[in-house]
Parts: sequence; structure tokens; C-alpha cells
Amino acid sequence: MGLFSFLKNAGAKLFNKDAGKPSEPTAADKMAEEVLRKQKETLLKGLAESMAIPVEGLSVSFDGDTVTVYGTVQSQADREKLILTLGNVDGVAQVDDRISVVVPEPEADFYEVKKGDTLSKIAKEYYGNAMKYPVIFEANKPMLKDPDLIYPGQMLRIPKL
Repeated sequence: MGLFSFLKNAGAKLFNKDAGKPSEPTAADKMAEEVLRKQKETLLKGLAESMAIPVEGLSVSFDGDTVTVYGTVQSQADREKLILTLGNVDGVAQVDDRISVVVPEPEADFYEVKKGDTLSKIAKEYYGNAMKYPVIFEANKPMLKDPDLIYPGQMLRIPKL
């Protein structure tokens, strides 16, 4: 459990950008902001559920640019995939992980994709063998749909061999 940092302006475009805000928010502005926050929480929870990762008691809250996620998963891999799914959303800078794992196992490394990176290049760096890129691809499914479609700022899960 802990706090994971992400690039706030990189990732899936799940939310619309907020318009300019007046210096003195009115009661209507505050109410609209609360409605928007609830909508973002609903979208984030829906995104997490769409990953088909079984989570008992899934709860997602969103405050500012931080997502807090609660629940229980069976494996460390499921926990890490859930954190990455929520963190790789445009507008999210941090994920506060409150997820419990039933069967603890070693944590994977997280890697921030840089311009010019490929899964092969990352595999060479971590495993000493570029042909081990399918390990990284499989570890990041269903978030990754194609091994050639990664982008700078995206966080990937790099499992231990």
C-alpha cells in the first residue's frame, strides 16, 4: 500500500478539461464541482471494472488530482494492474493505494515510458534480453492492447523473472 505518482497530463482522456474558474466560487459553482467530482469517480470506477480484474469491495474516490482506491484482490499482479489503470488517466497525478492482497507476492517494478522506448528496449534494460518483451506485454494486459502502442509518460508494470 502506498502513494504512486503519475504524469498528470499523460494518459487516457477520460475527463473533459475544466473551463476557467472565477476567483470567488459561488454556491452553484461549488455544487457543480461536487457533481463533476462524483462523475469522475464514477468514470474511474467504471474503468477499473472494465479491466475484468476481480476486486471485492471496490471503492474509488477522486480529490483534486489524486485517486484513492480500496478493495481486496487475489494477487499482487491484479493490485498493480488496477493501480496502473487508474494512474494512466489524463488528470490523475497520484493513486493512493488502499488495496489488500489475499496472496502476497513480490512487487513488480514500475517504469515510466520515455520518448523512443519500445517494449523490446525496456526488456533489454530490465532482463538483459530484448526478446523478453512479451513478459512485459502480458504483465500489462488488458491495459495494453498492442505491444507497439505505448506512449511517453505511461507507467508500465515490469514483473520480476
